[in-house]
Amino acid sequence: MSQNQRYSLPIIALLLSPLAFGNEPLSSLEEVVTTASRIDQQVSDVPTNISIISDIETIGATHINETMQKTSGVWISRGNGQESLISIRSPVLTGAGGCGAFLTSQDGIALRANGFCNVNELFDANSEQASRIEVIKGPATVSYGSNAMHGMINVITPDITDPEYFSFEGGENDYFRAKLSKATENWRIDINGTSDGGYKEDAGYDQQKGTLKNTSTLAGFNTTTVLSFTNLNQETAGFISGTDAYKDDDLKELNPNPEAYRDSTTVRLYSTMVKELSSGTTLVLTPYVRHTEMEFIQHFLPGKAVEENGHDSIGLQSSWHKENWRWGVDAEFTQAYLEEFQAEAITFNSFLGATIPQGQHYDYDVDATTLAAFIEYTKALTDSVQISLGARYEYVEYDYDNNMLSGRTDDQGLPCGFGGCRFSRPESRTDDFKNFSPRLGITWNVSDQSQVYGFVSKGFRAPQATELYRLQGAQTVSNIDAEELDSIEVGFRGSNDRFAYDLSVYWMEKDNFIFRDSNRESVDNGETSHRGFEASVNYQVVETVSAEFAAAYAIHQYENDPLLASTPVSGNDIDTAPRIIGSARLNWQPTEKLNGQLEWIHMDEYYTDPENLHEYEGHDLFNIRAEYQFSQQFSGFLRVMNATDTDYAERADFGFGSDRYFVGEPRTVYVGIRAAL
Repeated sequence: MSQNQRYSLPIIALLLSPLAFGNEPLSSLEEVVTTASRIDQQVSDVPTNISIISDIETIGATHINETMQKTSGVWISRGNGQESLISIRSPVLTGAGGCGAFLTSQDGIALRANGFCNVNELFDANSEQASRIEVIKGPATVSYGSNAMHGMINVITPDITDPEYFSFEGGENDYFRAKLSKATENWRIDINGTSDGGYKEDAGYDQQKGTLKNTSTLAGFNTTTVLSFTNLNQETAGFISGTDAYKDDDLKELNPNPEAYRDSTTVRLYSTMVKELSSGTTLVLTPYVRHTEMEFIQHFLPGKAVEENGHDSIGLQSSWHKENWRWGVDAEFTQAYLEEFQAEAITFNSFLGATIPQGQHYDYDVDATTLAAFIEYTKALTDSVQISLGARYEYVEYDYDNNMLSGRTDDQGLPCGFGGCRFSRPESRTDDFKNFSPRLGITWNVSDQSQVYGFVSKGFRAPQATELYRLQGAQTVSNIDAEELDSIEVGFRGSNDRFAYDLSVYWMEKDNFIFRDSNRESVDNGETSHRGFEASVNYQVVETVSAEFAAAYAIHQYENDPLLASTPVSGNDIDTAPRIIGSARLNWQPTEKLNGQLEWIHMDEYYTDPENLHEYEGHDLFNIRAEYQFSQQFSGFLRVMNATDTDYAERADFGFGSDRYFVGEPRTVYVGIRAAL
């Protein structure tokens, strides 16, 4: 890819964006958010970036990536069905612990326990019926600790008083979805169910999600209790292979893995308890319990083993807020398990058949403990300048118990040919990790309508359990430590009656990047850099027309030569790291009853291997949304996704000597009705 191609588009787009576009996730400086400090505060009091997506029903996403397109610097790479991979100021991170770089949560409670993330975990949140989604890009580690390293996505459930409605919609490939939101004085229920036949062969899914919310008073605490559940039963389609295979009409609809499936169930129960104490202190306590279980075929690996995993957690978040001080203690205790079983022997390749044996590969339990304490102090230096200084200390311990034979053998204790079995099971053991993350932030109110903000911060994540105990090759112990990320950011944001903007630049360096090297060993000697510019703008052009824009230009590079490839990679772009991602929307409401939106999604070209020898050419997509209000109670809506019927890949990579693609769906039309209750 040429240097001119890399730089011309972002420069033109970012220079023109304040003149013509805007971004709905932006808010006025007075808008209230909760993610940064766990209590309500105005955007102007947050010394970091924070994006808000509140038009969830208008977007009508069938996958959360359609919603997250509206936030600059964020890309949720869509897999098949409801599967996904996350990118926040980062490349799309894959592998056992890639998901550990991001914290995903609902009402501030992590969707998965610390140390047990799953790359697809965003389908554990009821994002389809959220009141809003708040996003912090870069470290958010004073309040949230491990995993909130590259960023955080927090799905906020509806308030009791939010609108009540019922909606039903249908689309191509036997797609149907129903939503119901109903409330009383102290109770609210939001449930939805989806059935999708799938664009590809043998690749549909059924999904159910719901939240039940209650508000009450308990022992002087104003208490909000939420019961949340999700269930997914998916027939999964794998990637297709071959150069530009996603453009081939004979290949696009094929499912190379009709046997693949994924079943996932989650339940969470939590209460946010707020009390004003006589000392002028606000006390916030959030006890919670969590249950997850998942089963799927590893269709992307030669043996196509079945994995079963899950965990149960109990935890407590606590914080005290008094004048300029905020401090708290968090604790979480988890019991987790993982099993992997291969039902049939590999017969198509003698080497793979010998080194990947039939039978049980892994069977282990892990008891995990996370204890953390944090403190933050805020002080006004002048009438317009405020600083905040905070830090978090976190301790994570894993007590691992191997339930089968240890070592590099099959499940009967027999050695494998061709140098040994692929799978290695360490002896039962205990590991612990300690991390300290300081943060310094500043806000300068240039005027009543504009503000400069900035921060210096350290993020971290402890190794995930699978990185420590799901070993391969000759490795018997995974001697890895926590990843660490140093971040500096400066931003400029503001708003008035017609215009809102947030412009930011950042620089991040990551050490101890954990990956599986070419010897199939889990190591932590990777170093990467991440630097970029983000722009988000909102503009009310005239009374009936508004425009939105969100774009990011970023460079993500290897800073050393880890054993990821046969040649040096230092200075190369990290694979699956486009330098430009962006979106724009033009909103039109010609009458009180009719409104429409034209959306443009841009994905830049990117390399698909660490050597930077193969690449995906990028794409541009156009979506159309419209809604008509038939009466005070009833409305109808229409969505046309990929309106120009563009051939594209949701994600591309290069592996096993071939280009591989998750194919994007062709033009798809959805229609539905909504009734206010």
